[in-house]
Amino acid sequence: MAVLALTAACGSPAAPESSAAPSRTPRSTPSASPTSAVPVVAGYDVGEIPPVPLFVLPDLSMLDASLAGFAITVDQAVGDLPGVRVEPQRCDAQAASPGVLLAYGDGSGTLTGPDGTVTNYGDGSGTYSLNGTEVTVYGDGSGTYADGTTTVSSYGDGSGSYDDGTTSVTLYGDGSGTWSRGDRTITNYGDGSGLYEDGDVTIQNYGDGSGAYEAPGLSVANHGDGTGTVNGVPVQVDDLPPVPRLGTFPSMGVLAPAPTCGTRIVLDAAVLFDFGSHAVRADARATLDAVAQVLADVPAARVEGHTDSVSSDELNQALSERRADAVATALGERGVSAALETQGFGESRPVAPNEVDGVDNPAGRQLNRRVEIVVPS
Repeated sequence: MAVLALTAACGSPAAPESSAAPSRTPRSTPSASPTSAVPVVAGYDVGEIPPVPLFVLPDLSMLDASLAGFAITVDQAVGDLPGVRVEPQRCDAQAASPGVLLAYGDGSGTLTGPDGTVTNYGDGSGTYSLNGTEVTVYGDGSGTYADGTTTVSSYGDGSGSYDDGTTSVTLYGDGSGTWSRGDRTITNYGDGSGLYEDGDVTIQNYGDGSGAYEAPGLSVANHGDGTGTVNGVPVQVDDLPPVPRLGTFPSMGVLAPAPTCGTRIVLDAAVLFDFGSHAVRADARATLDAVAQVLADVPAARVEGHTDSVSSDELNQALSERRADAVATALGERGVSAALETQGFGESRPVAPNEVDGVDNPAGRQLNRRVEIVVPS
């Protein structure tokens, strides 16, 4: 299925509320020194600070639990691991489809079926009830969704909220917003600055080229002037690009649950591999162990490698193929007996922009550097 990476959009409508930008500490400018034996953030180069992540808003047409099946089971098993995302996969145009629930032709009418009732009042408003799911659309882009676990509110002005009991997303419509899941939180202040926290790991981008990374045993500072420190050792580093503004919350239009043709497990490449490498890191063991468990009874799956647009097409294609092969091999070593097809797509299938308005977008590139495991339904 397609994901909505909320990276957009200049000129967003004003929000009913917003969040304040972070305070920052004065920066110093140490002289640079050699970087040999300097520790790095796993999956990144010397002195490089990971970007404050972008949000990926769940596809609202895939919310019906009866249509998401295996994806929900997998998400409950592995979705709390950092760098892992689970999605139901949309059917493509050629795939079998049970049809669209809301289809009237004249814009009004009532449809009653064995599994639910849909009422459309002809002015863009209406209600929808199916297997315990209740949707209300007010006709001005606003509306609500509730299924006993997941609640969605769209206010029709670009702001809205989503909560499925595990993941919570709030967008304010002015480029700012928050995301949380367990101990992990992302705050985008809409002005180029942002904050990511995961237990004892913190990433800060101050929006002026500077930022900081803190984790047990590793402290990285970028002073925004071409210099930084790693555990106090001076290094030369590029300034941090600003955190892209978030997009707006989708309006509630005519809601038609989309069928799913499988499950997609998305693994952040930085969780699995060192910078520029296809060798699976030892500390990726827990992630791969969990994925292998949920694939234990799957007859077949496809492992896909994807990269960002840095480097040449040829290098990215080769790296994506090697990384897909490496993950398939690691899963086989963990007892996965499914027939695992591997395929590399290089940089050809981005899920987020590698640049925003001509400026490098590290958070988008991070979403694009990934390995996906596709399990057919």
